[in-house]
Amino acid sequence: MKPSTRRRRWLFILGAVPIVYFILAYLVLPGLWKHHEHEPGLANLPMVTRTGAGIPGDALNVGLVGSKEDIIRAMHEAAWFPADPITLRSSIDIIGSVALDRPYHDAPVSPLYYEGKKEQLAFEKPDGRSADKRHHVRLWVVLEKGTDGRPVWLGSITFDRGIGLSHDTGQVTHHIGPNIDAERDLLMDDLRKAGMVESFFQISGIGPTLIAWNGEGDPYYTDGEIDVASLVRDGVKRTEPPTTLPPPNLIALKDQVWHGISNVVTQ
Repeated sequence: MKPSTRRRRWLFILGAVPIVYFILAYLVLPGLWKHHEHEPGLANLPMVTRTGAGIPGDALNVGLVGSKEDIIRAMHEAAWFPADPITLRSSIDIIGSVALDRPYHDAPVSPLYYEGKKEQLAFEKPDGRSADKRHHVRLWVVLEKGTDGRPVWLGSITFDRGIGLSHDTGQVTHHIGPNIDAERDLLMDDLRKAGMVESFFQISGIGPTLIAWNGEGDPYYTDGEIDVASLVRDGVKRTEPPTTLPPPNLIALKDQVWHGISNVVTQ
């Protein structure tokens, strides 16, 4: 091959590399990773809550599509209890529940904020007799109308493993379990078993996170995805299994790799 021909070939290769890189890095791969297309209005929203002091709180990891009434009916059928508001009476009741090991299925939850708004709905599922341990979820309306014309809610679900002092503020609080994906899966499964789900889909959350801390200083880990349940309307139970919209191939591959790694690291 003539030197001039070889030179032209190398110049072509050197010129093509940045073009290929740009196409892959800025057009192709982002498009393959993204799966906000089920609810386009969620694409640019923050995916972490805040405490009243502005400290990053719990990550958003669940979503529901439906009216407030649809959610209340669905959670009732799934055996999740609405949380009482924080009052002097409810505060005394939760202390008594923990101290005397007696049930309080409607125990209040501490407030968290999303885009400046306190949670609009909160539910819990007891784990044991008292309010010391419980699964609980907070929910916020983020879209007044989604693709099916109903409100879209995002939420943060965690497991309260016991009461102690906040690592950040020193205040008395519940400490959460680190595996927030397990809590997400629990709620979705409870709603499915109750016949309250028309369809499931997934959107991007905070992304794969091996070690993060919530507003009380508790560590957590997650694959960073948000599972969304589109609820049945007017409480009419679904008799057939809900449909599931699959995530993009790269997201599915990432989740497989992530769970393999996290299972080893978090043992």
